Amino acid sequence: MLINKKNTMKFRFLKTIAVITAVSALSSCSQSVNTAQNTNGGYKGKQPKYIFYFIGDGMSQPQITMAEKALNEPEFYSVFQEQTCGIYSDYKQGGKLNLKRFPNMGMATTNAENRFITCSAAAATALATGHKTTINTISKNGERTENLKTVAEMARDCGMKVGVISSVSIDHATPACFYAHEDDRNNYENIGHWLLKSGYDFFGGGNVRWHDYKDMTNKQFYDSLKQKGYTVSTDLQTFNSLNKNTGKIFATISKNIDTVIDASTLPYNIDLDIQKSDDDRIVLRDFVRKAVEVLYNEDKGFFLMTEGGKIDWTDHANDAVSNVYETIALDAAIGVALDFYEKHPDETLIVFTGDHECGGLTLGFAGTHYESAFNLMKNQHISYQEFSDQDRKFFGDKKRPTFQQTLDRVKENFGLGDTSKGLGLSDYEVKRLKIAYDEVLKFLDKKESSLSKEERYLYYGNYDYICVTATHILDNKAGVDWASYSHTALPVPVYSIGAGSELLKGYFDNTDIPNTIMKVANLK
Repeated sequence: MLINKKNTMKFRFLKTIAVITAVSALSSCSQSVNTAQNTNGGYKGKQPKYIFYFIGDGMSQPQITMAEKALNEPEFYSVFQEQTCGIYSDYKQGGKLNLKRFPNMGMATTNAENRFITCSAAAATALATGHKTTINTISKNGERTENLKTVAEMARDCGMKVGVISSVSIDHATPACFYAHEDDRNNYENIGHWLLKSGYDFFGGGNVRWHDYKDMTNKQFYDSLKQKGYTVSTDLQTFNSLNKNTGKIFATISKNIDTVIDASTLPYNIDLDIQKSDDDRIVLRDFVRKAVEVLYNEDKGFFLMTEGGKIDWTDHANDAVSNVYETIALDAAIGVALDFYEKHPDETLIVFTGDHECGGLTLGFAGTHYESAFNLMKNQHISYQEFSDQDRKFFGDKKRPTFQQTLDRVKENFGLGDTSKGLGLSDYEVKRLKIAYDEVLKFLDKKESSLSKEERYLYYGNYDYICVTATHILDNKAGVDWASYSHTALPVPVYSIGAGSELLKGYFDNTDIPNTIMKVANLK
């Protein structure tokens, strides 16, 4: 074979130019993180080095307002502190949520590419990539033929440290959209493999849904993490020992190691008082605080996405009281970022939004006319999930519990029927509970229901008949109502503070949020 010397030299020259160009591009990206001013896309303001991105799944303005109003009720406040074991003692009765500390606010539309009312996967893809996609798609285009690069991946490729936190499983739709690219959100094991190869520095909160993995056990997943250089933390002692010298971290809680209850998530905050140990009382705020500690660096900064995932789950179940607890838990995590901002105001950007509203929550109920009574929420002492888990055992014996025994359970856990608490039951409300009780017995005894399929869904959704009836009655007495067991198209608020936040005011689409972050941080 003859070698043309002239062509060889030309090839070497072009190769050298390509290498210089690649290095120059990376250098430009890395240097831009430390640049005081950014002229990307016409933006001439200060450029953030530290980016906090908070997402309240299923959360819009009604959820925010309800949480603040409940927290301002002295009796509810007292019960809230007791059931959360004093973890949120820094919240003062009568005070405001941390969200009210944000100077800038906008509203964002949430529709998916192929449906007016979005799902979490399509919504999170929009929030992670700046592009619309189809229902159930994880950071790919609508046809599922192309991966869409996420703002977190851009931050990683620019040399920033990256963290992803969620109160639900870390391979659930919203967190997955920041590191994975899948045709379907239910491809949990594939998503787990994306996590392993992401190279991100911190994963915290829920575990992976290992019980949905076919070819990899939870132990094997942890072993794979360790092979990738991650330290796995599942207990409080190990968690407290984590620091910036630990390296990459995957942190969850002990109950997620060998149980499938509630799909590898953090406990509902309303149930913190019944956790068996402090190992399972590491809350969302703790994970954010630890992430800030280990990700902080003065060189290239960090990007941290945090999701309050169980807000959405309580919306689906129409459990207003548990929803209040979850909303406050996310707000507490936001407080950590705000405290960081006060120390680094010129270098920090904090953005909060919801991915969509869920449940059609409305603060007002026909039966109470113009009246509200958020103080009545103090009487619920258990999440819908915990009550339902107990209900399965309660109705599990061959000797079925009587209706009176069922009413006693409802009274114990929701206060309903206790006239001294202002929660006496009307004949109509007792009838609703009796219908639910009868339907449970018919289901267990495989007898034909007295209700049509449509009636059953409108009454109970896909939830425990007695539990959802009890939450509906209590919520209504408090002056709260629900329109759906699913998502709605209600626009979501966007709160922001810090470098570049002035661009996130007004009325815009959810894709504009990450595109703005990319622009002000010069990540494109």
